[in-house]
Amino acid sequence: MVTKALFVRLEAKPRREADVESFLRGGLSMVEQEPATTAWFAVRIGPSTFGIFDAFPDEAGRQAHLSGGVAQALKEQASELFSEAPSIEEIDVLASKLPK
Repeated sequence: MVTKALFVRLEAKPRREADVESFLRGGLSMVEQEPATTAWFAVRIGPSTFGIFDAFPDEAGRQAHLSGGVAQALKEQASELFSEAPSIEEIDVLASKLPK
């Protein structure tokens, strides 16, 4: 069961949309190495707006993800790829449906 989540909103710099998409697709392999990341989605919300939604069984899992590979890469490439700092929201999951 998941109880914690993150929603990260990302706004690509002009003409960097393809780079942001590639960055997000590449993040999947890093997240697959995180046993406490129960669900992870990289999404495109609009022409230059992207997002990441991920879910965890508990706060320890969320914190492990926040110190993991994708978070580190996001920090390192933020000024190059994004027009503003990523918005990271910590969310409590009230109900979920995931494959068993």
